[in-house]
Amino acid sequence: MTAPAIIWFRRDLRVADLPSLLAAADHTRNALAVFVLDDALLGPAGTPRIAFLAGCLRALDSDLGGRLLLLRGDPARVLPNLVTTVQAGAVHVSADFGPYGARRDAAVESALAAAGPPAPLIRTGSPYAVSPGRIHTKSGGPYKVFTPFRRAWLEHGWHTPARTDAGTLDWLDPTALPGRISVEDAARAMTGAPAASDAAALPEPGEAAALRRWRQFRGEPHGDLDRYDPDRDRPDLDTTSRLSPHLKFGCIHPRTVLHDLRGRTDPGANTFRSELAWRDFYADVLHHRPETARRNYNAKFDLLRHDTGPDADRAFEAWRTGRTGYPIVDAGMRQLLAEGWMHNRVRMITASFLTKDLHLPWWRGARHFMAHLVDGDLASNQHGWQWTAGCGTDAAPYFRVFNPTAQGERFDPTGEYVRRWVPELRGIPGKAVHRPWEALVAEDLFTASASRHSTSPAGGYPRPIVDHGEERRVALARYGEL
Repeated sequence: MTAPAIIWFRRDLRVADLPSLLAAADHTRNALAVFVLDDALLGPAGTPRIAFLAGCLRALDSDLGGRLLLLRGDPARVLPNLVTTVQAGAVHVSADFGPYGARRDAAVESALAAAGPPAPLIRTGSPYAVSPGRIHTKSGGPYKVFTPFRRAWLEHGWHTPARTDAGTLDWLDPTALPGRISVEDAARAMTGAPAASDAAALPEPGEAAALRRWRQFRGEPHGDLDRYDPDRDRPDLDTTSRLSPHLKFGCIHPRTVLHDLRGRTDPGANTFRSELAWRDFYADVLHHRPETARRNYNAKFDLLRHDTGPDADRAFEAWRTGRTGYPIVDAGMRQLLAEGWMHNRVRMITASFLTKDLHLPWWRGARHFMAHLVDGDLASNQHGWQWTAGCGTDAAPYFRVFNPTAQGERFDPTGEYVRRWVPELRGIPGKAVHRPWEALVAEDLFTASASRHSTSPAGGYPRPIVDHGEERRVALARYGEL
């Protein structure tokens, strides 16, 4: 009898378009599906992302007929033990190119080779349309600028979706296996609460939900994708795909999305392809420069002066809680806390405000985002922050000091987004909501002084904690010192 395979699910929580299933099916019909709860990954993740992951695992378990094995511990210990228990012939995975994932997989591979009988770790596919390290410049090095990377990415292309489903393999029943955790117990263990708690504001998890969301966004003949190019920067319209959490956990693969876009050359489809290219680009950058998960991509910025001390901490707290006195910034930060998600344009605005107006290091903001984003992806988050801070790829720091008021007026022209998330300002009509200090000064509804880094007591809406014009000059002067 052919030895069974182990399918180790990680960032590929689906059964459709999953090449690792085909790789296993080349050698066996029987497979054991396993997900390992790894504290090294769960520890830094915030409640929204963990709650969404729990929902995705519940959905995957259902898709597999209740045959998903959940174990907890160090994968380098757990998986060799599992191989021995079920006498598996191989462990199949989608390749992980992240700094921790690459180290973990190398450790698992070594542990499997040392176990008896040894079973290879077989990597097939990845969470990306084009895996990191596949595309090189003419000189053989990695790309450092997005636009030429995108051209090479489009020329390289990607595979058609793998034809897989839950019936590609016969799934073994894990009920009697030692160390098994039920999906509900796993959800409770991960979130520290009953499985259904705090999930109301999160997107619907799982593969079926991801595919529904993609079909809804694509529409055909009429969906939000048709107007994605002009509308993608408008947080008030809420017409973006909202696929990022599902892409993060592999409930849908970008290859599936790109395949559905084949033949479309309209601006919406082209721009959406570019957004997927950005995702692959940042994964490629982090793959080649894993230290940039914590350090500046451009080491010159190690010398940039940042604010420190009690005033800086108070400024960070005002930013974190959405009490800066700049409505578009505060709306975004409150959306993050309420939904575990923030519109991409507003992510750039809030990041610029923290780094350019408050002069705080990008990694403080990036860490806060990763603690709250349901779609928190290390490569996209860290390098998105560095792009805005000016120390990353495609850097032009002098031209990225976003004026939060002007950004709000341009991308939330009716003020609807601000009024949705900042109820104190709902009485101000139209775009005047982006300048509440003008609309409310006569009524004396502000509750904070205009001094730098001050915040308001309970009630009312704070005055701006900084003067943008002054802080822009400070930011440019500090960049000039470099």
